[in-house]
Amino acid sequence: MTSSSFTQAPILVVNGPNLNLLGEREPHIYGAQTLAEIEQALSTQATQAGYSLLCFQSNHEGALIDFVQQKRHESVGLIINPGGYAHTSVALRDAVSAYPHPVIEVHLSNIYKREGFRHHSYLSAVVSGLICGLGADGYRLALDALLRQLSQV
Repeated sequence: MTSSSFTQAPILVVNGPNLNLLGEREPHIYGAQTLAEIEQALSTQATQAGYSLLCFQSNHEGALIDFVQQKRHESVGLIINPGGYAHTSVALRDAVSAYPHPVIEVHLSNIYKREGFRHHSYLSAVVSGLICGLGADGYRLALDALLRQLSQV
């Protein structure tokens, strides 16, 4: 979802495990929108603000880490929904911590109203902001916040 008409580096949107199943998997928790629909809406929002997006999803921890590391100097911000890796991955936390631009963590569900093991995110301590429990709107709000942070740089 990048566009060659943009001169600055893109904003990254990274989604972790099982988010490829949005719209099918437990829609009562995660909503009915697919990941492609969320990404398309974000792309439109970013384009209106003069930015492009580069979206990536993987069910594999190492692939997520590699992507964040490889794109850290070729992007201007990061929105990440780490999925279940939020609660388990120190390695992904370290990759996000090394990312030199603003980062917003997003969770579709309210992780604090769910099972106890979901109440802690390793990433939250190293990101600019955290949005959870607002469904797909959380991505839109994350992009709004990230755009505000970028305008202050």
